[in-house]
Amino acid sequence: MIKKRILLSLLTVFTAYLCYLLYLFVLSPKTNLQSIYLIPKDAVFVLESEKPVESWRKVSESKGWNHLKNNAYFTSLTENIQKVDTIFKNQRGLFEFFDNRSLFISIHMISKKEYGIFYVLDLKRIAKLKLLKTYLNTLLDEGYILSKRTYHTHEILEIYDRTTKETMHLSFIKNQLVASYTHSLVEAAIDQYKEPELGRDLNFLAINKKVGFEDLFRLYVQYDYLDEYYSLFSNTPNDWLKGVSTHFLFSGFSFDLDDNSTISADGYTNIRFENENYLEALQRSGTAERSIAAVAPEKTALYMSYGFDGFSKFYQNFEVVQKTNNSEQFRTYGQGIKKIEKFLKIDIKEHFVSWIGNEIALLQINSNISKGKNDIALVLQTKDLTDAKENLAFVLKQIKKKTPVKFKAIPYKGHEINFLSIKGFFKLLLGNRFKQFDKPYFALVADKVIFSDSPNTLKYIINSYVDGKTLKNTKDYQEFNEKFKEESSLAVYANVPLLYESMYAFADNVTKRQLRQNKDYILCFPQVGFQLTPEDDLFKSRLVVNYQDIASVKSKEQFLETTISKNTKTNSSDLSEAIFNLKAIYPTDLGAKSFSQTYKDGTLKFKVDLKNGLKHGRYTAYHPNGKKKMTGRFREDKQVGTWRYFNDAGKQLLKKRF
Repeated sequence: MIKKRILLSLLTVFTAYLCYLLYLFVLSPKTNLQSIYLIPKDAVFVLESEKPVESWRKVSESKGWNHLKNNAYFTSLTENIQKVDTIFKNQRGLFEFFDNRSLFISIHMISKKEYGIFYVLDLKRIAKLKLLKTYLNTLLDEGYILSKRTYHTHEILEIYDRTTKETMHLSFIKNQLVASYTHSLVEAAIDQYKEPELGRDLNFLAINKKVGFEDLFRLYVQYDYLDEYYSLFSNTPNDWLKGVSTHFLFSGFSFDLDDNSTISADGYTNIRFENENYLEALQRSGTAERSIAAVAPEKTALYMSYGFDGFSKFYQNFEVVQKTNNSEQFRTYGQGIKKIEKFLKIDIKEHFVSWIGNEIALLQINSNISKGKNDIALVLQTKDLTDAKENLAFVLKQIKKKTPVKFKAIPYKGHEINFLSIKGFFKLLLGNRFKQFDKPYFALVADKVIFSDSPNTLKYIINSYVDGKTLKNTKDYQEFNEKFKEESSLAVYANVPLLYESMYAFADNVTKRQLRQNKDYILCFPQVGFQLTPEDDLFKSRLVVNYQDIASVKSKEQFLETTISKNTKTNSSDLSEAIFNLKAIYPTDLGAKSFSQTYKDGTLKFKVDLKNGLKHGRYTAYHPNGKKKMTGRFREDKQVGTWRYFNDAGKQLLKKRF
């Protein structure tokens, strides 16, 4: 009888518990809270995954991640993620129980040189089980201390690690578990969950609704805080990044990772219309195929393409947007255009805008010609090359009539280099992003018109085109370009190893040391591409980051160095050929009468006469002690007559007849 009562009591308790569970998971009111409501408003990046365990497994097992883990700098940046990875491996069963539940990870600046990571896990209805908090004790061994405190009526659990002396802070807010090694982020989540900011921002929600859910994870970028995040890596402000922060609001990407560790991401970006006339005009002006790669040298570090249904349409939209957003700015712009037109007696729309086709592009090139500055070019696709020639010829004619500038076109390998002496023309026509083209030279190559303030950059582009060494002809670019839509409004292609060379050349000593230390972990992502195409009031966005084994990257032609052994024996004929085979020179002023270079102490190294930018006339080189080293003459860039070579005592050692 007693046994029967005990059994009946146990059944009653068990039935009551089942009813309790039925109420919790089926019948109780659904008061679930969205994860995004708990993320503090100043998140720079927000990472979201519906299958965090599966997604993390794929990332942590990838070639790229395992390569980066060997880098001390990257390890320090991902320290908190690595801690979570360790817990994941030690408690795999528990984490798999939580899989298929939404996980958010956000990054926040907590000081000028420090960031914090914040986690939000949607526990759904199991959060109502009081046993869940108690179960945390079973995860901890003697190396941890669990304590509790109350903050604004919410309990915060603190797990202190005796070894690292760091504390993980956790709190249960309705159906959400929030956690961070930074206590202020957990407290910020508690403060705002009833009146969320980021989660109710209409600009963020516009992006959030458009991003898909089928891929590995989603990443959101809030551009307002991006320049603050950049300060972690450099004390020098980045004008380009500042412009991005000013012009864009949010981006959202749905990421995937293939078997080769190439990251691809599709998503959307919205812009700050009141600040960005250029992008707003692009958003209204359609798309175009990218064709300028046909003239871009294979050593192009950065190719930024702007595409539209037609430049005339874009230019019209650009004027309308300026007038709408800032009438005073538009008035000043109009006055500047009229001033040029009146002075030169030209019509900007007729003589310039009319012949530009459906793509313009900015190129940054590693030509190794212009020491101490980047080689930058502006390339304009033409509708009709003949029309472009005639209109540019008319503009040049008017410049010669109205200004003292006298510049004769210089022939170079079947092309002509001319000089467009209208100071600040492109800044006035197209805005500040083209201000570096102040008084440019230009040349017509294929069906493109190419402008650069350096004539040597034009020479390099012409050389590459004539030799067939263009971006379009490189296999790496062809294969990478296939990962994007053929048409776009804005497309950026970056050759990271070449960009690395530019960054290193212009960096201070501290940055150079950091770049050297991390070189292999930068170059392992040799190609990066970004594309925007208009869709409704947003830009549909695509980002691809290509990973390659570092040994494979370094085997590419651009890294191979050819050296001549000092032990190589040469006969007198070979020696004469080597001595009189002079390096090319690159005068920046094609109207100059001579060109010279000096040694570091200022002593004259050589001097040569010029005509139309070409070596033409007497050439004399000097030893560091001031004695003549070599003499000869040029005619239209070719060595002619008798050339002589002297030692540093003035004795003639060699001569050669050309």
